[in-house]
Amino acid sequence: MGTSVLSLRIDHDLLERLRHHAAKRGMSVQDYVVRTLVRDDFDQRFQAAVEETERFYGAPGSPDSFGTPDPSGSPGSGDEDQVRPSAGIR
Repeated sequence: MGTSVLSLRIDHDLLERLRHHAAKRGMSVQDYVVRTLVRDDFDQRFQAAVEETERFYGAPGSPDSFGTPDPSGSPGSGDEDQVRPSAGIR
């Protein structure tokens, strides 16, 4: 995998905040920014995969989701043992 250069012009206050955050983690500003971008990219791809899974299996509580839900929507609908694919995603 090759690398490329990205040059940014940013506000002084933002750069100082980035320096502060990077220093707290013992990182350079460049490493901190790259790590943040990679993490954000992963989060977006993971969220897209969760949404695709929910479209494939149906949204929780819908008739085509895991188990057959109780029309009243009350507990005991048969899918208590199932975990939503998006559990823990902010």
